[in-house]
Amino acid sequence: MPTTHADRIHAHLAQLATAGLDAPAFTDAALALLARAVPFGSACMATADPATRILTGTTKWGELGNASDTEWARFEYEVPDVYDFRDVADRPGMVTSLRAETADHPERSARFARYLRPEWGFTDELRAALRADNGDIWGYLALYRGDGAPFSLADQQFVSSVAPQLAIGMRVGLLAAAAHGVQLDTPVVLVIDAEGQISQSSPGTEELAADLGAGPLDRFLLPVALRSLVDAARTTDGQPTVPRARLRTASGRWLVARAAPLRSRDGTGNDVVVTIEDARPPEIIPLIVAAFGLTPREQDVVRLVLQGLGTTQIANELYMSAYTVQDHLKTVFDKTGVRSRRELTAKIFYDQYAPRMGNPLAPSGWFAQDTPTASAR
Repeated sequence: MPTTHADRIHAHLAQLATAGLDAPAFTDAALALLARAVPFGSACMATADPATRILTGTTKWGELGNASDTEWARFEYEVPDVYDFRDVADRPGMVTSLRAETADHPERSARFARYLRPEWGFTDELRAALRADNGDIWGYLALYRGDGAPFSLADQQFVSSVAPQLAIGMRVGLLAAAAHGVQLDTPVVLVIDAEGQISQSSPGTEELAADLGAGPLDRFLLPVALRSLVDAARTTDGQPTVPRARLRTASGRWLVARAAPLRSRDGTGNDVVVTIEDARPPEIIPLIVAAFGLTPREQDVVRLVLQGLGTTQIANELYMSAYTVQDHLKTVFDKTGVRSRRELTAKIFYDQYAPRMGNPLAPSGWFAQDTPTASAR
């Protein structure tokens, strides 16, 4: 059977997904390939925390820029619409288009009528949730056209077929850079007012803004990951849990950000407080383990290995034979590129946290910033 153009795009994306590129580099290359099969004028690919499915970063392509991220996030999280990214995950093939959702009447969408059309001149949007082979969603894709031609069913089917490779590439991107950079001595706290501006901030905000790719504080625009949290907090007031997401910064370190609405004594106000701090091992290790593409059962085995349990103990805990445990471990070693339990522990834990060990502890109980003495050790 002859190789088709679509087959070649599939093969190239599969190779690209495992090339070890960071998320922005992978996104640029993947979108260039995708445009050869599904023409579009602009695009955005976003990473997501698989535990919460909240956006943690975006890479844009074409005409799109970052200046209107605040407006985009408002329509995505606050303004009721016919669908949003979270809805796409429940669509057949985890893909849909604006014209398909509105029966070719895109003006029924508030996002289209009040943002996409007047701001960018787009005429159709295709969205896909990027789910990897282990079932986790690692990101989202949005493609845009402004020439009046709608995305066809064939376009949707092709994007759906390559979505797992795109998800793997986003997942690999999270592991591409080693953790380094300046750690936060204490959490950074921001208060965001009703207009989306930073009304108050704690020390360390300037450094954090730079690591998140933002400009000086006087022109500081919330990155889309934090804007998503803020808007999510405004729509979940009264819920027992607050929106949270694990983020990776430009320097490669892991952070955990949380957002919660602030209310005055009389119950009024629409401010949101955002707390950002370095991720502790219990928060980030599950994400790192999942990023290696392990199945849920393999993740169970790794979790117990990290707790120091032996083969027999793991077998008893998971109600399986010792031989099955060894089979799972062999597969885990192959996927993570190690040869022993010791190397596995180092790969998952120490690669992320060993560079900080030896540094003094900050008042928060986490490692303080690098010091000349600590670095020398």
